Amino acid sequence: MGTRIVKLPDVGEGVAEAEVVEWHVTVGQSVLEDQILAAVMTDKATVEIPSPVAGTVIALGAEVGGVLAVGAELVRLEVAADGNEEVAAAPRQVAAPEPPAAVKSEAQAMAPVPRPERTATSNGPLASRPAIARPMASPAVRRRARDAGVDLRQVRGSGPAGRIGHDDLDAFLRGGGNAPGSAARVANTSVESIKMVGLRRRIAQKMAESKRRVAHFSYVEEVDVTAVEELRATLNAQDRPDRPRLTLMPFLMQALVKAIADFPEINALYDDEAEIIERHGGVHIGIATHTPSGLMVPVVRHCEARGLWDFAAEVRRLAEAARQGTATRAELSGSTITITSLGALGGIVTTPVINRPEVAIVGINRQVVRPVWQGSQFVPRTMMNLSSSFDHRVIDGYIAARFVQRIKGLLEAPATLFIEA
Repeated sequence: MGTRIVKLPDVGEGVAEAEVVEWHVTVGQSVLEDQILAAVMTDKATVEIPSPVAGTVIALGAEVGGVLAVGAELVRLEVAADGNEEVAAAPRQVAAPEPPAAVKSEAQAMAPVPRPERTATSNGPLASRPAIARPMASPAVRRRARDAGVDLRQVRGSGPAGRIGHDDLDAFLRGGGNAPGSAARVANTSVESIKMVGLRRRIAQKMAESKRRVAHFSYVEEVDVTAVEELRATLNAQDRPDRPRLTLMPFLMQALVKAIADFPEINALYDDEAEIIERHGGVHIGIATHTPSGLMVPVVRHCEARGLWDFAAEVRRLAEAARQGTATRAELSGSTITITSLGALGGIVTTPVINRPEVAIVGINRQVVRPVWQGSQFVPRTMMNLSSSFDHRVIDGYIAARFVQRIKGLLEAPATLFIEA
């Protein structure tokens, strides 16, 4: 018998390290050649690592959430061949970034097993630690189990190596195995510990870094969107199959492009380490998008060369790709300014966080119909706030206010959106 050390492979694009977001194997488990060992995350891409050989797992290199350097020990296998050897694995990019996997059923229910497991660092040997037994299931199954109050250790898995699938969970629930309810009110003393892993951790790091390094200031302006909403309804009423339905977003994007032409300092990236401001001629608008995995920002490129229906089609395509996890790395990077919106939940005012190294972000708030005084009487108007944030190191308050006022003027007189200079 011998051992084979499976190292974290080079997953490309200059990545030096990766975070373990899910283990597909446990210590003591037999694996086949090409069987998936783990899923690791680099930036916003999730990559599956298959086993290059058959064998038995005798050590895992890190816990979920652990970060390993490329070339560090990922898994140690016991194999039939004699001698010890280090082998490489061929990574596979999966369709969707994995959402945070450390939910209640994992964090609270993990129990030690007798066989020792060892953890690796990028520059040292494996250190012994207790192995942990956790049911094998996809993040989606874990999320369903958490919502249903099901401890996955009680569910029998029918997949390879006992992996639990949706059918297994459905069968368990049909059999009355879900957590019993109680009509009596009792004190809930449970504490849920959720480890920040995967995309959730990267979002947290990026938000904290942006707030720490960027001198944020926010500016809120009220906009009368009655006219642009009437125009939008008229255009949508044409019901042409070759054109997507319009939301407010394409009109705002058009207004942003025209306002940036007057205030090019807004369409910039600031490298605060080199102290260099890069003003971009092309307007690449990031659209902050909520996905099951967390916040992503797909990018509509060269908005200066697009029109309303082109905006609508591309926003829809990118949002769907982000939610399905099929957006490419190129589609999730390269923005020069970002729009964020909570839709109907937009509230009255927000203070959006700048998508560093950009210097501005424009936020859409909820629309409300209310009486507005117009000289001699009150009339119903559709009103909405724009809540925008700027990097005060680069953008002065006066410039920011004029920029937002320019957007306001364009939206309140939407015909001006289509007047060429």
